Amino acid sequence: MNKLWNKYKEMSKQAKAAIWFVVCSVLQKGVSFITVPIFADILTTEEYGTYSLYSSWMSLLTIITSLYLFNGVLNNAMVKYKDDRDRYISSMQGLTVTITMLIFAIFLIFEKKWEMLFGLAPIYIIMMFIEAFVTPSLHYWSGKQRFEYKYKKLVAVTLAKTVANPLLGIIAVHCASDKAFARVLSVVVVEFVFCGIIFIIQFYRGKVFFDRTYWKYALVMGMPLLPHYLSGLILNQADRIMIEKMVGRSEVAFYSVSYNVGMLVQIFSVAIGNALTPWMYQKIKSKDCKGVGKTIDLLLLMISAIAFSLMLCSPEVIAIIGSSKYDEAVYVIPPVAASVFFIFLYNLLAIPQFYYEKTKFMLFASIFAAIMNLGLNWIFIGMFGYVAAGYTTLACYIIYSIGHYIISTNLMKKENSEMADEIFDKKIIFILSFVTVVLGVACNFIFDYIILRYTILLICFVIAFIKRKQIIGLVKEIKRK
Repeated sequence: MNKLWNKYKEMSKQAKAAIWFVVCSVLQKGVSFITVPIFADILTTEEYGTYSLYSSWMSLLTIITSLYLFNGVLNNAMVKYKDDRDRYISSMQGLTVTITMLIFAIFLIFEKKWEMLFGLAPIYIIMMFIEAFVTPSLHYWSGKQRFEYKYKKLVAVTLAKTVANPLLGIIAVHCASDKAFARVLSVVVVEFVFCGIIFIIQFYRGKVFFDRTYWKYALVMGMPLLPHYLSGLILNQADRIMIEKMVGRSEVAFYSVSYNVGMLVQIFSVAIGNALTPWMYQKIKSKDCKGVGKTIDLLLLMISAIAFSLMLCSPEVIAIIGSSKYDEAVYVIPPVAASVFFIFLYNLLAIPQFYYEKTKFMLFASIFAAIMNLGLNWIFIGMFGYVAAGYTTLACYIIYSIGHYIISTNLMKKENSEMADEIFDKKIIFILSFVTVVLGVACNFIFDYIILRYTILLICFVIAFIKRKQIIGLVKEIKRK
């Protein structure tokens, strides 16, 4: 322990930040995952379906009210306006507040139509607007902390909020008669308290609500991305909305529980992506991309292996997480877990587009994949039920990744042909993508053979143990660079 502690103290600030960002992300996702069986048990399938439906519509509203300006646009702004970050963030809060209030005014005018569209009572929609009003502030603040490698406050706030959310939720659900609304209210209260405090602090530090230069920059770069983010949301959330409309609210619960299990792979993919993005920005900026392609290949292999391991354990995981009433949902996990591989892939492929501020090209791939998702869902959910939504999601993420690959490689060749070849290895990416899909389909046929599944899993662990030095070396390489 002393040896490890001494090594930690010798690390650079950037390396320490990278470690803690990964730890924070893993713990955040881990706590969220642990609470899934608790709420799946104390809520009926219809109540859990209502909460899942609220979450899906909340994701849509957040994109519209914030334009997701705390994503790719913020990353560029932290570099472009590095000497005036507080004023930039303060003005972005002013922009998102303005948009949110305008959308809320539209809701008040057409309240009944919103209620019919969402399939939720007006009080739920009001809760959405309260949440949408403050949550962007935490994202702006978190982005700034990452770029400045100020990991201590970020870790403390994130973990405190992560623990408070389910804890208050469990208490509220146990004490309330309307358990679905109690769960939603607990989420909104936690978000309002944590994000509201940061909201006030950032306005105090920046001391600006409107800055014409910053608003123009954000809108010019962010507005073309709106269809892209909406398309991404359709791929991620529209399944639940369509299942509720076409099959039933209980089926939304079945799909949501299995979807949450399948998305467990994101505990690792998001953590790796958060650490990798600043590194790739630096590599592209310095035009020194030697070894980047090999790093990306190994990371893709790692995510594929993690996804396959989860697929093999699907029946046991769903039994623990959702109890026996969710057993039939096990067949959703393999395609969803495989989808995470392609989510990780297209996020890597999109980095050059954000870096060179050529985001309008993302629209074509995004919109096409989203339209295809809606069409496939309409056809196959009606034919095969909610399980089909997992496979339509996987198919669309594959198309999404192909589109981003074409766009990014062409962009990189235009900017620097040598870097394009060094960053993305077409052959390896294709092989890993193909193998991940095949394994996802094959897992469905061996769920009844527990000895076979765990023998394969053991073999995977043995291979990972043998290659441990290479894996550890990869992590060190990213942190060092």
